[in-house]
Amino acid sequence: MAPFFSVVVVCRNAGDKLKKTVESILSQSERSFEIIVKDACSTDGSVEALPQAKELTVIREKDSGIYDGMNGALRHVRGRFVLFLNCGDLFSSDDVLRRVKEFIGDAEKNDINVGNIPSPAVYYGDVRDSLTGARAAANPVMDDFALYRNIPCHQACFYDAALFQERGFDVRYRVRADYEHFLWCHYVKNAAMRHMDVTVADYEGGGYSESPEGRAYSAREHREITARYLPTGKHLLYRIYMAVTLQPLRERIARDPRTAAVYSWLKDRAYAGKS
Repeated sequence: MAPFFSVVVVCRNAGDKLKKTVESILSQSERSFEIIVKDACSTDGSVEALPQAKELTVIREKDSGIYDGMNGALRHVRGRFVLFLNCGDLFSSDDVLRRVKEFIGDAEKNDINVGNIPSPAVYYGDVRDSLTGARAAANPVMDDFALYRNIPCHQACFYDAALFQERGFDVRYRVRADYEHFLWCHYVKNAAMRHMDVTVADYEGGGYSESPEGRAYSAREHREITARYLPTGKHLLYRIYMAVTLQPLRERIARDPRTAAVYSWLKDRAYAGKS
């Protein structure tokens, strides 16, 4: 029987972080899952140190980067819903997958009760920033502005596997291929975007995308992707709004351990009215 979840972990010389992430998945009380570790030919012994588990499949082959690695893993998934975790990311509790499965089941049952055929969907929750300890809440409503500003962290997004049958991640994008795919799911495939009141993962962060070079790539790719999917008028309006509301400053406040908790609380209050 196919598992309900496929949890994908892409790695290369990840050290102890890979084992910790896999052990976090294996600790889940919901057992209908598989783990796909896509390793780009590590040489540090991290793959050899993984526990033996029937849920675990390791694919070792070269790739051109994290998104190419994710695409390689997608060729092997069997689950209904796909989640991508980075090495060092941990589930926030042992019952995350159980709660998500229950939420999806209830949502699909409600669709059927009102005469709708459940459509491909992305179910997303929140993450907790490991650096600050603060919960990073996702916007409960994915309107044009929310999609321009930022999407939920991919560590909190459970994708209907059908959304990867036509195409995977566009590897032309070095930092924001997951962002581009999320917008493609929304604007092209009309996928339902459903928020869950679940803190899915403790997000490590600190990777290439947060380096000065990565931030520069991210800004360029964001401009290109939003221009591709959003109407020109809205694209320009939102860009001006973000500048006027001091977005870079707000990001620094959100990432500072001294201020992150207060910022997270204020963000929760703002989102509460949208739920």
